[in-house]
Amino acid sequence: MFKIVTYAPVKDAIKIRQAMGEAGAGALGNYTHASFSVKGIGRFTPKEGAHPAIGEVGKPEEVEEERIEVICQKDKVKDVVAAIKATHPYEQVPLEISQLLSEEELG
Repeated sequence: MFKIVTYAPVKDAIKIRQAMGEAGAGALGNYTHASFSVKGIGRFTPKEGAHPAIGEVGKPEEVEEERIEVICQKDKVKDVVAAIKATHPYEQVPLEISQLLSEEELG
């Protein structure tokens, strides 16, 4: 199993979570589209050459964002990442992908 995390503006979080679930993320037993979110503030300053979806080049920006976490099978990781990139408004999509250990691997 893998965990995929992205950060998105709150207004875009629902469509991104839906796209992730449709791509196969969040499948747990008899459940689909399982995810976890927490709200926070994202901060960045777009550099020269950037085309920010929010903010202006050279000016620090703060955005209310959601951290969205899902788990998925290895064979779905590429599809989930593609779904995130297709629905995410940011020029540079923040992604964290981690492989998880099973209970059996822990001993």
